[in-house]
Amino acid sequence: MLKLEELATEKINPATRHIDTMTTLEMVAVINREDAKVAPAVGRELPAIAKAIDLITDRLKRGGRLFYAGAGTSGRLGVLDASECPPTFGTAPELVQGLIAGGKAAMFVAKEGAEDDQQLAADDLAAAGLTEKDALVALAASGRTPYSIGALKYARAKGAAAIALVCSPDSPMSREAGLTICPLPGPEVITGSTRLKAGTAQKLVLNMLSTGVMIKLGKVYGNLMVDVQATNQKLAERSRRIVMEATGCSREEAEAALSRTEGQAKLAVFLLLSGLDVQTARQKLDAADGYVARALRNCREA
Repeated sequence: MLKLEELATEKINPATRHIDTMTTLEMVAVINREDAKVAPAVGRELPAIAKAIDLITDRLKRGGRLFYAGAGTSGRLGVLDASECPPTFGTAPELVQGLIAGGKAAMFVAKEGAEDDQQLAADDLAAAGLTEKDALVALAASGRTPYSIGALKYARAKGAAAIALVCSPDSPMSREAGLTICPLPGPEVITGSTRLKAGTAQKLVLNMLSTGVMIKLGKVYGNLMVDVQATNQKLAERSRRIVMEATGCSREEAEAALSRTEGQAKLAVFLLLSGLDVQTARQKLDAADGYVARALRNCREA
């Protein structure tokens, strides 16, 4: 295993060697220049990201679930991405789950030492009932966090898809994973502070993974989140606007359609575009696995 100082995430950044003597404006300017390196680094990993999306989608279509597992910043990013799927895409809470070393309390207060236990990850995944139907994305900027390694080992032993998201090449996690996504944004502004560029890179990748999977699961029509859950006033208004944008209807027509479909924006959109009654529209949409475009095409071809 590489020594800590040999890791890509632990290298000294020459551009920020004297950041402590810079003016505030100089400081934020150099941070901004370093941040600009993140998106291109993620861009170089697009083929691996696309493979991961297809792999995860296949598992979820067969009744599986997606798990994220990590420690510290990486673990928190996984939990964040998982927690945003139900309100954004109308998924069940168990479909995408985030596991963090040390449990829920570690989301708010660092639990030192939890990341050093491989068995802890195995126990967490066992408690969640991980099976061969599921997919796991294990995260760690260094690529060598024991908790994340343990998660990958357990996933492989169970026959689940095992994906590593790291920011260090040739890492121990890569050797345990079936597929590795490895953006390399370069040394951090503050040496070893991987909540910075590495964390941003991981967040961008997670955005692509969950969004790409949900698009391929029919959770999006055009570029509209038609499976949004109207759980607050903002999201209720968004639902109305989605129906109006997708169909060209008036606000009053959108509200009436949402009322008829018990607030389901996707069904309301299909109802208005197809001209069907609610029961038939629901049946047609279900037959198309929830894909609005496919259901409309089926109606035209019938």
